[in-house]
Amino acid sequence: MKFTRLMAAAAMVMPLAALPGVAHAEEADEEASGPIDISAEVGVFSDYRFRGISLSGKDPEVTASLSIEHESGLYASAWVSNVDLGTGSADDVEIDWTAGFSTDVGAVNLDAGVIYYQYPGNGSFNYVEFYGAVGTKVGPADVKVGVAYAPRQDNIGGLDNTYVYIAGELPIGDGPLSLHGQFGIEDGAFGDAKRDWLIGASFDLGSGFTASADYVDTARSYTTAGDPTVVVSLKKSF
Repeated sequence: MKFTRLMAAAAMVMPLAALPGVAHAEEADEEASGPIDISAEVGVFSDYRFRGISLSGKDPEVTASLSIEHESGLYASAWVSNVDLGTGSADDVEIDWTAGFSTDVGAVNLDAGVIYYQYPGNGSFNYVEFYGAVGTKVGPADVKVGVAYAPRQDNIGGLDNTYVYIAGELPIGDGPLSLHGQFGIEDGAFGDAKRDWLIGASFDLGSGFTASADYVDTARSYTTAGDPTVVVSLKKSF
């Protein structure tokens, strides 16, 4: 996560637009930035855990992503990572193509979209999933409840799959440290009432760098790929 802190004591006394030159400066910034925002991120993780299950054979993971967001709330992204599909290939790759829409209604954020999970080395693993989430603030914390649904597809055994979760993030004061956690239940092609959870902390190192450490565990995963572990990571956002 990127944390941006703006110091504007005068704005606590009067609206920013009332300060000399501020309104014109804001308009100039808006014109310069335009309606589209582009961001990117690279990261290194000690393991690739997806809903509690290691998809990298418990080996380190390297990721990269590119996101494009329009001021209307429409967005799209591409995310790539190394994976271990058990095929013996040393160059297994996963690419997640996402398109969605996010908007705020009062204090509530609504988010919905679709993800296409692509595995160029083995197309028989490719599948589509739809998702939706509702987020809001509870005190200083950001809390989100969401669901992901993969309809029946040949590549996931002709079954469907449902994953529901609750996640939250709590900043510690005004410092660079924040705590986060997630609990989810999955049922269908990828699990039989499987449960997973994580709890961890992130530290903003500045200049777009973030370090994290998470404890990850599962129940009813029926595979050693869901054994408890600690995942540490370092990410750089642009």
